[in-house]
Amino acid sequence: MADAKVIPFDDDRSRTGAGKVVPRRRGASGRRKGEPAAVREVAPLPGQQDHEPTAAREPEPRERPQAGGGLDRRIAGGLAFLRRRLTGDYDVDEFGYDKELTDQVLMSLVRPLYEKYFRVEVKGIENIPADGGALIVANHSGTLPLDGVMMQVAVHDNHPQNRHLRLLAADLVFMLPVVNELARKAGHTLACAEDAQRLLEQGELVGVMPEGFKGIGKPFSERYKLQRFGRGGFVSTALRAGTPIVPCSIVGAEEIYPMIGNAKTLARLLGFPYFPITPTFPWLGPLGAVPLPTKWTIQFGEPIPTDGFPPEAAEDPMLMFNLTDQVREQIQHTLYKLLVQRRSVFF
Repeated sequence: MADAKVIPFDDDRSRTGAGKVVPRRRGASGRRKGEPAAVREVAPLPGQQDHEPTAAREPEPRERPQAGGGLDRRIAGGLAFLRRRLTGDYDVDEFGYDKELTDQVLMSLVRPLYEKYFRVEVKGIENIPADGGALIVANHSGTLPLDGVMMQVAVHDNHPQNRHLRLLAADLVFMLPVVNELARKAGHTLACAEDAQRLLEQGELVGVMPEGFKGIGKPFSERYKLQRFGRGGFVSTALRAGTPIVPCSIVGAEEIYPMIGNAKTLARLLGFPYFPITPTFPWLGPLGAVPLPTKWTIQFGEPIPTDGFPPEAAEDPMLMFNLTDQVREQIQHTLYKLLVQRRSVFF
């Protein structure tokens, strides 16, 4: 607001008309000797001293709400995003990870599935370090690997630092068209010790599901029973990088596609590790590929530190076996506890 004009009260002119005489204002003790009684004594304005000039107050302009301001910002942000896409002005790391595309597009596409469809509840997010590398080890299930995607959203949306989870995926993922590109853009990489160690040493969160196809393709009758965790390669990687191991238990994914059969012959012809038969697929065609709306819970357990071991510990098979078994038992115990607490599969 512009500076207001200061007009003393003892000025001979008012603000409305030049040359118009106004009575001078004084306090009770300021009356002149011999002044006519008709001249009234005017009390000073509240909060002001006698004979002090007062600035004329102008009404402060009201802030007008900007209609559609949020929409305008979103449109401007979207146009700027498209411009960077078209001009190639965006960053991609050595693994093909596109952070901007993941945050603004890929996460937005799967977030409704996470929030509204599966209604994922997250526990123990404080067990994930605020910074630095860490290896998150989780159970694997559900016929299709939706549990890995939901875990990635859970970490990003619930962690105070909005950290990104880089998943280690099987080679089949990077052999499929479209899926290969999306996985790379989302930050996933091949499940090999070299890539995992390099990411951990760079301070990234790395996610691994050691059950592999044995876990995701197991029959419904064996739900929530962990399969073998391979040879413990993930423990060796964590030991070499000196990063903690965070066990993760996922409840709800087992029931999205209840696998009641496996067409092994058809799987071999297609080059798949299994071909699932569920109560709805392939009987209902494409409609049978819609997952059931189960209620999910993802719990991150207390981290297991590895920085206290000597460098040669990564080559000790007995130590790797013990740590692998410790992680597996912790995940299995948490799964049983979450199943007992669960009221219903769908609520």
